[in-house]
Amino acid sequence: MSKKLRNHDEVVFEQMLNPEMAKAYLDVAIEEYEQDGDIAFFLEALRNVVEAREGMTRLAEKTGLNRQNLYRVLSSEGNPELRTISLILHNLGYRLSVQPIQASLGHDDP
Repeated sequence: MSKKLRNHDEVVFEQMLNPEMAKAYLDVAIEEYEQDGDIAFFLEALRNVVEAREGMTRLAEKTGLNRQNLYRVLSSEGNPELRTISLILHNLGYRLSVQPIQASLGHDDP
C-alpha cells in the first residue's frame, strides 16, 4: 500500500481554505515585508490565497478588475495601489488594519 505524496503547493492551497490559516499566512508575509522591504513575498502569498479561495477569474468578476491585471499586480514584479490590495483583501473577507508595534520587537519608541 503506497501513499500518494502531495506537493508543497497542494498542501499550502488546502490550508488557505481555512480563513484563520490564510490570515496567519498573510500576517507572516507582511512581517517579512516589514523586515526586508521586499513586497514580492507578500504579493505571492496574497496570490496563493486568491488562487486557493477564489481563483483569479472569480475575483476579477467580484471586484470588477481585469483578470490579466490581477495576475500582473500579484506577480513578484507587481506594484499594486493600496486601493487594489484593500479591494482584494476585502473580497477575501479581510481588511487592512494598523497594529501597534510590540515593545518585545526591540523598539523603544512608543
